[in-house]
Amino acid sequence: MGPSARVLLTIFALSSTLLTAAPLHAKESQGADRVRGDQWHLRYLDVSKVQRISQGEGVVVAVPDTGVAPHPDLIGNVLPGADIFSGGDGDGRQDQDSHGTGMAGLIAAHGNDDLGALGIAPKAKILPVRVKRINEQGNSDDLAAGIEYSVAHGAEIISISSVGGPDIRLHKAVETALRANVLVVAGAGNRPRERQVGFPAAYPGVIAVGGVDRSGNHATVSVDGPEIDVVAPAVEIYSTSIDGKYRKGTGTSDATAIVAGAAALIRSKYPYLPAQEVAHRLTATAVDKGPPGRDDEYGYGVINLVAALTAEVPPLGFESTAPSAPSGSSLTTAAASPSSDSGDGATARGLATLGAIVAACGSYLLWRRRRRADDPPPRISR
Repeated sequence: MGPSARVLLTIFALSSTLLTAAPLHAKESQGADRVRGDQWHLRYLDVSKVQRISQGEGVVVAVPDTGVAPHPDLIGNVLPGADIFSGGDGDGRQDQDSHGTGMAGLIAAHGNDDLGALGIAPKAKILPVRVKRINEQGNSDDLAAGIEYSVAHGAEIISISSVGGPDIRLHKAVETALRANVLVVAGAGNRPRERQVGFPAAYPGVIAVGGVDRSGNHATVSVDGPEIDVVAPAVEIYSTSIDGKYRKGTGTSDATAIVAGAAALIRSKYPYLPAQEVAHRLTATAVDKGPPGRDDEYGYGVINLVAALTAEVPPLGFESTAPSAPSGSSLTTAAASPSSDSGDGATARGLATLGAIVAACGSYLLWRRRRRADDPPPRISR
């Protein structure tokens, strides 16, 4: 076999095979009575305060992965989905591996009072899309089909913890999702297996997620590169597993699910905010780490959930619009307010939206006047 043939085979292998940006050290954890205390990322991200503002209600997050198994901490939060891979005929609600179940738990587990695992957005719904049976198996065609299914079945966020090479169909599926106002969040990849940000995380418009450790420093497992947008906890992360158990994992998969949960909180609090503006809130409010400004290890920084939900964030521009929604609604927020479940919501939401539009325009014009000429705008997407 000549050199050219070997190169072509290598390119084909990279483009057709997907490796999960998985916890490199995933293992079973202790029971429900202890797992909450081990979820250090909840305290690190001040989730108890965050969930007084938003819990992700009304938001559907698709998880194209190994499926989502039944678990006490996910009861009522997992919708019927689909098995996409060849030969699959289920509804996505089974998992032979535990990876997909773990990602779903990080996003939307509700636990039981102070027991069990708690997700970032415990009132969000998970759309399970089973694109592979076992972790580290799968291909880009099945993932692309999973993204297409997610868009067609109402997902507002797609959390992808898989890494592979560039692929035409996968790229088109991502572009379709972005055009449909669906936020796509993807893991950057793990060392030593990957050395650079993989796909789909490297595609323009996707939120590429890296990881930090318990100290908030760059996690050695996380790849770096110019595509990184934000980082989140990625080391010794506890979540749900198969057979009603719990797991501990390390890798950018976990960080990705955490960021997807954060996006669900924002989309729930600001239901008319376009996906592009949701991404903007995450990057513009992130806590800067490393060298000042954006860098290849931390992107724009560690996600700051409280700020993402409450800070005044100037909009990207009036060209960003959401289908079937008042233009420019809820583009900026002055302060936190607890989420409300009252049935009188339509009128209140309408008035709140009108107020938000006025506040957004006023804040934006004020910001434009005050902004120094040498201050670059926050980066939103590549």
